[in-house]
Amino acid sequence: MRVLSASRFLPWLLSLGAATFFAQNLDAQDVAITNARIIVGNGTVVASGTIIVRNGKIVSASGGTANIQGLKIIDAKGMTALPGFIDAHKHINTGPNEKEQMQSLLEAGCTTILSGGGPGDGNLTLRDHIESGMINGPRIIPSERVNLRGTPEEARAAIRAMAAKGIRHTGEIALTPEPGPTPQEIEVLKAVVDEAEKVGVQVNIHAVSTTAMVAAIDAGVHRLVHLPNKDWTSREAAAKVASTNSIVLGLIAFGAPIIDRESAAPAQVVFPRDNSPRFRDGKAWPEAIVGANRDPQGRAMGTEAGYTIVNARTIWDAGGGNTLGFCTDQNYADLVVLEHELKSYNIMFSMQDIFKIMGPNTAEYLHMADQIGTLEAGKLADIILLDGNPLEGIQYMLKTKVVLKGGKVVIDKR
Repeated sequence: MRVLSASRFLPWLLSLGAATFFAQNLDAQDVAITNARIIVGNGTVVASGTIIVRNGKIVSASGGTANIQGLKIIDAKGMTALPGFIDAHKHINTGPNEKEQMQSLLEAGCTTILSGGGPGDGNLTLRDHIESGMINGPRIIPSERVNLRGTPEEARAAIRAMAAKGIRHTGEIALTPEPGPTPQEIEVLKAVVDEAEKVGVQVNIHAVSTTAMVAAIDAGVHRLVHLPNKDWTSREAAAKVASTNSIVLGLIAFGAPIIDRESAAPAQVVFPRDNSPRFRDGKAWPEAIVGANRDPQGRAMGTEAGYTIVNARTIWDAGGGNTLGFCTDQNYADLVVLEHELKSYNIMFSMQDIFKIMGPNTAEYLHMADQIGTLEAGKLADIILLDGNPLEGIQYMLKTKVVLKGGKVVIDKR
């Protein structure tokens, strides 16, 4: 079984030249964030300290004072500094509403997004609109669709074509969850994995049963888009995730209704004041869940919500806290979506666990752990300032006041 190593993957990222991964933002400022509670993301918490940013990167994040002469000062008294949120699977693309959507994502604290799929050219266009300064938005990592229903050679050709365009991620490639992937799916998937390794493309697989997840790993895949929501994941299957250095993204709240949250669009009130439970699309829960688990009478059971929460902990424990990453997937109101996920994480994980999942683990999912995910010297200055102390609860994760992306202040709601 072959693992796409960082040393193999890095040259392809570097070959993108002006790609968003490593480019320094020309508008980046030299900044000192003072009087901040600093949650580094690696388990370290600084009660009150200063973050120095120069040329778009973090120079230091430490307790006490520092030399701030000549720097733009951001006084973070009463606020907490945290690495910018990373969403490793969200369906985004260029379009008439891109400006509003990207602004909303930044305001929710998201600074890096891996597109979940869709036309790759649209992903590239959206990325370019942001990088050129046409619109404000997070760092966009494009992806491209790949179809497992063709031949192995057609799949290989699709991988080569996306690599030629500078796209280094597949969108989610779906495997049949029940009774499991077909032999043809696995044959084509193995061709995808082989060709992707040759050209430096990361393969991201949508496997929402334990059977499909294990089949993907056996085929050489190490990045799984969602937790299994069809069954309980055994300790043995979780150990396979860990032993292959694989990472599974959350969508931990799939199947769970949201309680009493209103947004700009009335259709997004998914647990309304009349106390009737609704799924995230605003329709009746659990019947509206696409691909719902059903009983012998065909009635939706809503078991997806329980499976994902427990499976998240099983997979986390098997990997010593390194096997679970973060994504939201959905495209409803961004703060509602963030709260939806955090409420479910909060059942099984401490706040420090959540910081690790959303920061360094998700950065590692993207092979960008040396660039983002923690507030450490040398990393890109993707920093959010939250109003209050998120160590006290998830509610403070919803109170982003200031966002820096690559050292540039892109949101300031003080």
